[in-house]
Amino acid sequence: METRNMKAIIDLAPGGTVFRTAAEQLANEKTGSPADYRLHFESARTLFSHLTPARIELLDTLRRNGACSVYALAKAAGRNYSNVHTDVAALEALGLIQRTEGDTVCVPFDAVEIRLDLAAVA
Repeated sequence: METRNMKAIIDLAPGGTVFRTAAEQLANEKTGSPADYRLHFESARTLFSHLTPARIELLDTLRRNGACSVYALAKAAGRNYSNVHTDVAALEALGLIQRTEGDTVCVPFDAVEIRLDLAAVA
């Protein structure tokens, strides 16, 4: 799976922004122009409940090791398979991990940025 030098940008945004961003991403896909993947959360609490330190470390491990099975990822991360399986499913639902045809998982981004506008956190 080719990454095309894309990054995932995760930030806080008010309700409704999610739908506008999704429409923009769909339009970019139709035109074939690569665009960064954007993921919005309405609060810092929600963001960090979905992106726990363990899940962020899993993204890093997967990016460094390349596409692999969930079992191999758990072994590389030194974590319990069941917990890694749960975290992979959550990250896949967020669009931060993708499954390949060979049923391996990969991170389709070169970087993941988490942006917190302190004024928005309050």
